[in-house]
Amino acid sequence: MKQIPIAVSLLLLLLQWTKSEENLVRDSLLDFFSKLSDNKTIVSGWNSTSDPCTAKWRGVTCDNHLLHVQKIDLAGLGLGGVFDPGTLCDGRSLSQSLSIINVAGNSLRSQNFPAISNCSGLTHLDVSTNTISASLPDLSHMNALTAFLAQENNFSGEIPELNYSRFRLFNVSHNRLSGFIPVGARGLPPGSFLDNPELCGPPLTENCSSVAAAESAPNAPPPPPPPPQVRKSGFTNKQILMYMGYVAIAFVAVILLLIWLRKKAKKSSRRGKDAGEESVIKPSFSVAEQKAGYSSAESGQMSASLMVVASGEASGMRFDELLKAPAELLGRGSHGSVYKVVCEDHGMVLAVKRIKDWQISSDEFRQRMRRLNQVKHPHVMPAVAYYSSGQEKLIVYEYQQNGNLFKHIHANGTSSNRQPLDWTSRLSIAATIADALAYMHEELQYDRIPHGNLKSSNILLNKNMEPSISEYGLMLEQGQDQKGGILANGALQDAQEDYKAIFKVDSCAFGVVLLELLTGRMVLTEGLDLATWVVAVVREEWTVEVFDKDLMRECINEERMVRLLRIAIKCVAKPPEERPSMRQVALAIGALREEDERSLDVSDLSVTRSFVGL
Repeated sequence: MKQIPIAVSLLLLLLQWTKSEENLVRDSLLDFFSKLSDNKTIVSGWNSTSDPCTAKWRGVTCDNHLLHVQKIDLAGLGLGGVFDPGTLCDGRSLSQSLSIINVAGNSLRSQNFPAISNCSGLTHLDVSTNTISASLPDLSHMNALTAFLAQENNFSGEIPELNYSRFRLFNVSHNRLSGFIPVGARGLPPGSFLDNPELCGPPLTENCSSVAAAESAPNAPPPPPPPPQVRKSGFTNKQILMYMGYVAIAFVAVILLLIWLRKKAKKSSRRGKDAGEESVIKPSFSVAEQKAGYSSAESGQMSASLMVVASGEASGMRFDELLKAPAELLGRGSHGSVYKVVCEDHGMVLAVKRIKDWQISSDEFRQRMRRLNQVKHPHVMPAVAYYSSGQEKLIVYEYQQNGNLFKHIHANGTSSNRQPLDWTSRLSIAATIADALAYMHEELQYDRIPHGNLKSSNILLNKNMEPSISEYGLMLEQGQDQKGGILANGALQDAQEDYKAIFKVDSCAFGVVLLELLTGRMVLTEGLDLATWVVAVVREEWTVEVFDKDLMRECINEERMVRLLRIAIKCVAKPPEERPSMRQVALAIGALREEDERSLDVSDLSVTRSFVGL
């Protein structure tokens, strides 16, 4: 019987110790956040009267069974205080249970930053895009850490020696680090170290000897002063006569040059008038032509006619009208430039694609354009006209006033005509583009013409925000040098090695566009290409981490987002034979879209019933 009071006493002591431990964790978190926010920001749940796990404080994730704090995610909250890891890592409980700390995208300063090494259980630390001024901490004892992101800060000093092979993500770019990159870190991508002016060694191209020479230069003795120059009092008679002769020769040369230019201008204007009466257009040199990027030598080679394939307002359009119309450069890419051209005579606003480095003949180019014009799909931009002469190739499309998908995913929220894309819009765009690509592949399979350069900037949006694929089939011919071509969007250079792989290039490129839609990230991010980054994060079972925060705020069905993510990952598989065809992709996304629409209808019906009291 005496054992019962002892057991009760031990139980009470255990409960008291547990309660005390919970209070310590809560106080540590509150102290940590008060410094982060400088006591100016309020976040839901963070108060002294609730438990961080059971009350589900914002940005705090706990173990479901043990109720230990595992993750703190306060990224992008506009916090402007101090990041003091000592408030978290000096205590026993948090230092062992915490696995993820993410305070990226704020304006935080640093205090006691080396204390982060006491959080031995951390696997992911992201302090990027802040104003932290400190040396890099000692990470050698943090054996679980596989992701360290500290780019865009004010870190200084040298990079410590470490076993860098365990990191799947490591980025210290855009800081003030100096010295040699450790040998163990030289297997990381160059993007992990960029924009540290005093940092040198592989994988950067900066030679350490040049940095050392620049640092030692201020201590070198100054160069001897130049010998004094003896100034003569004046010119001799011979020198005066010689200089007068030079002036006379230059004057005569200028007169002759002006006469020659005047004759050339008259001849050019006569040639332009004659060309206006001929059935084959021969454009004349003009200021508008210079604005569009043409030289007089190039324009002299243009002798073929503009082939107008669209009806209506575009019929009767002439090439010289395009040259003389006001033009605005919209963008440059690996395959050429795009101009916005206003043709007032026809009441049209056009987008003119000028292609460079496409080594096919004019006959082959015209044959391809005729074939592409035969295949119609409502969401593939048809050409209004095309032009080819020698090495000069132009394609004319209707201008789309809402720009391209890239701008709407990645542009700053203050962009003038940027419209935010919610989940329904992104899923609809993905389904529409997948169906259009599948149709084009089936129609052009025997012609072996994929898109070849699909990316978010080649998906245009009309006034109703409906997407269309542009520049279909404008790729380098098979067998030509493809460096910098289809690789720009993450696709692999495997098309010319395998006949079946030629259309799987588009599958991979479409997968990258899907990843942009789901993550809101650029194709190249954090020193890695987007596909590699997503696959690495998903492999670590942090799938939710990849999604765009704008999507997560919508509180939509997370399971459908994960299913679309899995489709994207299949599309970007490295072996082409493992990638699905675009028809398979279109069917999968179409089914997902129908399911999403049905759930919206059910939700609307539920709201209606509750409103009318049913």
